[in-house]
Amino acid sequence: MSEKTYPLLLKPVVKDYLWGGKRLKDEFRFETEKEIAAEGWMLAVHKDGTNTVVNGDLKGRTLDSVLSSWGYKDKFPILIKLIDAKDKLSVQVHPDNAYALEKEGEYGKTEMWYIVDCKPGARLIYGFNREISKAEFKERITDNTLDEVMNYVPVNVGDVFFISAGTLHAIGEGILIAEIQQNSNTTYRVSDYGRLGADGKPRELHVDKALDVTVTKPSVIPYGKVGEPTEHDYGYSRHLAKCEYFDVTHYKLDGELPLASKENFISLLVLDGNASVNYGSESIKVKKGDSVLIPKHFSVNVTGKAEIICSLCE
Repeated sequence: MSEKTYPLLLKPVVKDYLWGGKRLKDEFRFETEKEIAAEGWMLAVHKDGTNTVVNGDLKGRTLDSVLSSWGYKDKFPILIKLIDAKDKLSVQVHPDNAYALEKEGEYGKTEMWYIVDCKPGARLIYGFNREISKAEFKERITDNTLDEVMNYVPVNVGDVFFISAGTLHAIGEGILIAEIQQNSNTTYRVSDYGRLGADGKPRELHVDKALDVTVTKPSVIPYGKVGEPTEHDYGYSRHLAKCEYFDVTHYKLDGELPLASKENFISLLVLDGNASVNYGSESIKVKKGDSVLIPKHFSVNVTGKAEIICSLCE
């Protein structure tokens, strides 16, 4: 590896989609000239956005260039976001790898959501409330009765949803989410409630592709209060999700947490509080809204009082 390896503090990539709000600017202190901050891409190496390093010798470098200089030749496997849904998102679905590679030239998208905050009565759409046929799915899209068969779920802070590729879903209004997903930006909209885009025209739908990829029966994957909190000397941990793309744990830190990356990258997303990521004689001070990527084969101690989402990936 030709460049120095150390934990990287990353600048978010801000997206101003029309359904977003201002909480990421006001509460998480994202610096952007955009009026709306719908999403912060907290760990991103994608053609539609990549982070910039804001600490150390590599300050100012893009994350993709740093990974390349470290000898990392694979496509980075995950993309991590903070999402502020002031308004509801479109009803949508993501394809699996095989379909997406054939049709879109990139991988599909399996993801998970952690509910960071939500207004009273907030809900989201997670699959169907009963099994339907592809023919019924198409008919209900056409006659605008899809609402009758979608699974609406009330949400609370701390809820978890694992969304396999092919699962129909939508984030409801008034929800703040941490999303860990495959590194893909392929989305097929089924319905967007007739909203107009920035150009004054209805946003594009992708009904034919959605019909190809949607699983039209209820998901059997547990959701909601997934994972039991475990007490440690450093606070509490709660395992949220694990699949072939990512392994995610939620920490409520009040002390010192040792982390060793071994064969994985480690992403730390700070949801609240303050902490230090310590390595050797150096440290990075982190606060609410910060994102740190720890290289493979690297050890750190995280100290402080903070709420952190920790994601492992290869």
